Amino acid sequence: MNSVGNPLLWGGFALVVAIMLAIDLLLQGRRGAQTMSMKQAAVWSLVWVSLSLLFNLALWWYLRATSAPEVADSQALAFLTGYLIEKALAVDNVFVWLMIFSYFSVPAALQRRVLVYGVLGAIVLRTIMIFAGSWLITQFEWLLYLFGAFLLFTGIKMGFAKEEESDIGDKPLVRWLKGHLRMTDKIESEHFFVRKSGLVYATPLLLVLILVEFSDVIFALDSIPAIFAVTTDPFIVLTSNLFAILGLRAMYFLLAGVAERFSMLKYGLSLILVFIGVKMLIVDWVHIPIGMSLGVVGSILALTLIINAWVNHRDDKQSEKK
Repeated sequence: MNSVGNPLLWGGFALVVAIMLAIDLLLQGRRGAQTMSMKQAAVWSLVWVSLSLLFNLALWWYLRATSAPEVADSQALAFLTGYLIEKALAVDNVFVWLMIFSYFSVPAALQRRVLVYGVLGAIVLRTIMIFAGSWLITQFEWLLYLFGAFLLFTGIKMGFAKEEESDIGDKPLVRWLKGHLRMTDKIESEHFFVRKSGLVYATPLLLVLILVEFSDVIFALDSIPAIFAVTTDPFIVLTSNLFAILGLRAMYFLLAGVAERFSMLKYGLSLILVFIGVKMLIVDWVHIPIGMSLGVVGSILALTLIINAWVNHRDDKQSEKK
């Protein structure tokens, strides 16, 4: 499969990710069971975003020095577009995590460990999915049309879906796990397993971790095909995807207290998925440049945030009058 990635670029990316994960996990280890404050979450979110942009700048500089300027420009734009799409879709994933933690009454101090393992698991799973997807596309190009139709359907479904409280306990996966795992009735500190009377029991925290990982796989079914609409280069797809994932834990603690303030987000994400789905379906007749795709995605997100701010301001005023 064609890719700008070479041993130097792959090695540099792996080194950056390994170092940042080691620093993050080391700091979390020193913090113990204490949760991440909103200030710390904001700082870490800024660190991850800045690191992603610096990586993109370094990639552009390297490609400009080793290949044609237009290659450097197009690949840097592809990375930025993919990163922005993944980051936007990840917000919806964070809200699902909030719902899972709330349903199982997981204290904030214990959510940290689940999120650490959740992000690490997501890195492994998405790496496998992206390489598998890249290989399948090289073998069966018609899959891009299937991805496009799927994204179009998902986007329309998301836009018209009603806001409902989901009873997680009634989900088939939860019922199956509870029926096949020997499980304690309550959370046992940060433990996923405990031993009682010589028998090993799973704790509800393990069930929460499985649901967190499963939710990421479900969201990856949207986000990965969406990035393939921008580029099929596995290096760009993987790096933009993983850099967005690495900041998910910080994003979670940043948004945990204000999730209800993003009521308009699903409509913006719906439009983005519809746009990307249409882009993939008409690619043989109409070519939409990467720069234009970035502009459309960025404009939709900006407009969504503006409308969201106006709705929140209106609701706050109505609440004050009551």
